[in-house]
Amino acid sequence: MSVIALLAQVLRIAVPYLFAAGGGVLAERSGIVSLGLEGFMLSGAFCAAVGDYYSGSAWVGLLCGILGGLLFGLLHAVATIRYRADQVVVGIAINLLVIGLTRFFLRLAFDSSSNSPRIAGFEGGGPLSGWLAGAGPMIPLGLLVIPAVAWLVYRTPFGLRLRAVGEHPAAADSLGVPVARVRYVAVALSGALAAMGGVYLALDQHQFTDQMTAGRGYIALAAIIFGRWNPLRAGVACLLFAGAETLQIQMQGTQAIPSQFVSMIPYLLTIVALAGVVGRANPPAALGKAE
Repeated sequence: MSVIALLAQVLRIAVPYLFAAGGGVLAERSGIVSLGLEGFMLSGAFCAAVGDYYSGSAWVGLLCGILGGLLFGLLHAVATIRYRADQVVVGIAINLLVIGLTRFFLRLAFDSSSNSPRIAGFEGGGPLSGWLAGAGPMIPLGLLVIPAVAWLVYRTPFGLRLRAVGEHPAAADSLGVPVARVRYVAVALSGALAAMGGVYLALDQHQFTDQMTAGRGYIALAAIIFGRWNPLRAGVACLLFAGAETLQIQMQGTQAIPSQFVSMIPYLLTIVALAGVVGRANPPAALGKAE
């Protein structure tokens, strides 16, 4: 495989991680734990498949996927901000809820318990060509999401309020910052961005399959922690994990190592990466704490 083709594969694999990590950074910098990224991604993938299948348009599928993630992002926000539920428990509950709902509606909409029929996706090169053709706008959007989130967090008034809310909500509130509103916006955006990672998976694979996100939301969360809650560092971590997954795919054809061990590579790298930053990464001071 040529170097260009290898880099293209890394980019394709990294896109869902980048979307999810970008959304997760926003929520976590506001003080809300983003353990529900997996559920946001899965909901986006399913809603995109349904929208694309019944409309015949990948653009409608993209919009439906974003709306699906936005809905579950708002659900997460209401539970954790309005009712001050434990953020870790709510995140896990959303992941399990989405798994159950997608299975139920998969059978209801497509009379299948495993996958949807083939959907169109973004056919042709669109603005791209060559080794990234057929991905439509999703790969360039995936590459732009991290710089866009970094600009939003560090270069805008909203980003300043976001960081203040995540570090010291009481002080931010005393200065007139609407803490709850900022957190609602951050978590809603988190759901929408993470859902775009799921949309990419469904449209790129031209179908939805049960639990197709396969832990990518958790790896994106690991990238956020590894990147110390900095969007640009989190993006680099996403590329690192995507490189490990690419290595896993390439090694599966060699037969030199049992495939079960090869499949463990991305997850082992995630554990090693997290172990390396434990004790050195400083999360937002109010992360996981009710206002």
